[in-house]
Amino acid sequence: MLLSPEITPQSYIPPQRRLLGPGPSDISTRVLQALAKPTIGYLDPSFVGMMDELKALLRYAFQTRNALTFPVSGPGSAGMEMCFANLVSRGDKVIVCRNGVFGARMVENVERCGGVPVIVDDAWGAPVDPDKVEAALKQHPDAKVLAFIHAETSTGALSDAKTLCALAQKHGCLTIVDTVTSLGGVPVMVDEWGADAVYSGSQKCLSCTPGLSPITFSERAVELVKNRQQKCQSWFLDLKLLLGYWGETTRTYHHTAPTNSLYALHEALLALQQEGLEQAWARHASNHQALKAGLSALGIEYVVAEKSRLPQLNSIYIPQGLDDKQVRASMLQQHGIEIGAGLGDLAGKIWRIGLMGYSSRVENVIACLSALESVLTAQGHDCEPGAAVAEAYRSYAQQALVAQVPAVSVSA
Repeated sequence: MLLSPEITPQSYIPPQRRLLGPGPSDISTRVLQALAKPTIGYLDPSFVGMMDELKALLRYAFQTRNALTFPVSGPGSAGMEMCFANLVSRGDKVIVCRNGVFGARMVENVERCGGVPVIVDDAWGAPVDPDKVEAALKQHPDAKVLAFIHAETSTGALSDAKTLCALAQKHGCLTIVDTVTSLGGVPVMVDEWGADAVYSGSQKCLSCTPGLSPITFSERAVELVKNRQQKCQSWFLDLKLLLGYWGETTRTYHHTAPTNSLYALHEALLALQQEGLEQAWARHASNHQALKAGLSALGIEYVVAEKSRLPQLNSIYIPQGLDDKQVRASMLQQHGIEIGAGLGDLAGKIWRIGLMGYSSRVENVIACLSALESVLTAQGHDCEPGAAVAEAYRSYAQQALVAQVPAVSVSA
């Protein structure tokens, strides 16, 4: 006799939300519609043609000419693991920069690959200190890889990837760079940096569905993989096997690709290309400035110093006397707005407001500030009515005025 369902299931209809947390971000209608296109075989000539376009769009987003640039069938964590599983062999020494949750996760990956992590610690909310990294490289000349988070999602801190990659090259190390939160929101310049293995996620500033991890490998990294003596610990993430699937020649079977998710990523990357990288970076910066002005009017302070602050991920201290969980629950239930909690050392101390990708829009900034003022006032926080939204609009007006001022040429 067949078992009956334990519940009476119905089609799931999710509520409407503004996703203003650390990810995923809002998804545009055009990307959602791409998911609904007819599914075809992953070795269909038409799909293979789309894969080639997708790789070209990813090269644009990463600003690279790397031939081996493709989306991993898995979330950003799969991209991270692919880099370590292929570039780190048993006994390899890896310098890992740890200034938040995801730097700590890199340490875990090194250990699981049988590598030896050399940890360079910085305070949560601070960027990676290049001086500490150089000292570690000098102290460990046998290190094979330098790994760091470009944009630490748990804190909102942005590190100087160009300087860190230059230090690695100077000391003969390959680099593994996490750009999960930065790609599409701030400059990611893979070739200019000379980075070797760089991964990201589809669900943040690219505003695609979660579950894909764009990744790119330099020729140096590919050569290391090809000459690797130890078998990669993961069959699914073994680059040697994937070269025939995402390579430049005839496609060979490796796994069943998530075809419709790849349609969506193609559409999201096409939207980014049509907007232009510099315009996308400017949009994120503009909305960040307006949000910052509004938060200041609410008496809310940032975790990260301004020069190292991510515009797309705003980490802010919870004002004294406020209930973290109650505020976030009220934002969600009363206003349909999701903001993020703190992680690790910052759990219960901060909120994280994401303005990533399609979520980075004027109407979301205004809605967030208005809702936050309402919720905080209800909890007894002293807020001047309407001040936060007024300051945000003032910021936008000032930015518009600055944009209209013609550049002054200075003749010699």
